Amino acid sequence: MNPLLSRLATLLVAFLVGGVYGLAGTIAHSYAVGWFPLGLVLAIIGSGALLVAVRLLTADRWAALATGVGMILATLVFSGRGPGGSVIVPQTQLAVVWTIAVPVLVAIVVAWPDPRRARADTDPAAN
Repeated sequence: MNPLLSRLATLLVAFLVGGVYGLAGTIAHSYAVGWFPLGLVLAIIGSGALLVAVRLLTADRWAALATGVGMILATLVFSGRGPGGSVIVPQTQLAVVWTIAVPVLVAIVVAWPDPRRARADTDPAAN
């Protein structure tokens, strides 16, 4: 298989999976058990775990970024007012936290130093 085609397919799948997680988190973040925002906590943990998994399994910042862009885009699209005037996600404190948490998670995971490069820099046998 062509390496460029493989790379583009990886980025597309990462984007789509991120979109699914972003949609799920956008819809579920408002669920609460009593005073505890269970939906928000699970959405943040799930999204963060997905971003870390993509970053570690592909060893690629671009795949993690594509996943994050899918999450952010899904959050923005489904948080706005629809063509009929309906709103899926009302503007609450939980919605604001979710909207801010997604880009922050993406930035942290994408900007995190590459663990392979850090090990190679400190490993005397690599020189």
